Amino acid sequence: MRGERINGGKIKKSILEIAVGAAVGVINGMFGGGGGMLCVPLLGGVLGESVRVSHATTVLVILPVCLVASIVYVANGYAQTPDVFFVMAGTAAGGALGSLVLKTAPPKAVNAAFALIMAAAGAVMIWR
Repeated sequence: MRGERINGGKIKKSILEIAVGAAVGVINGMFGGGGGMLCVPLLGGVLGESVRVSHATTVLVILPVCLVASIVYVANGYAQTPDVFFVMAGTAAGGALGSLVLKTAPPKAVNAAFALIMAAAGAVMIWR
């Protein structure tokens, strides 16, 4: 009987994970990458992941969403495909450097830097 019972905690966590994923996917699809900004605090605050796990998992979670969204954007003519390769090269280099910094940076410093970047991005968008 004991083995037949469904673990309610595991089901609840799975439902939360699906909800977090859906929210991140919608935001990423609408805004072309903003899902990562939402994913980090949701992984930490809702799912209780550590700072490093939240940031690293976000990159993995966003990868397939970005691939699918980018195909749709290119198919609809929204992307400047010749220029994107230069941006991709810089992004790859920056991503490698950032992952090395994340490995050694104190979690409070990572959170503070992330919050400042989010606030600055928000301010720029408001005043544009």
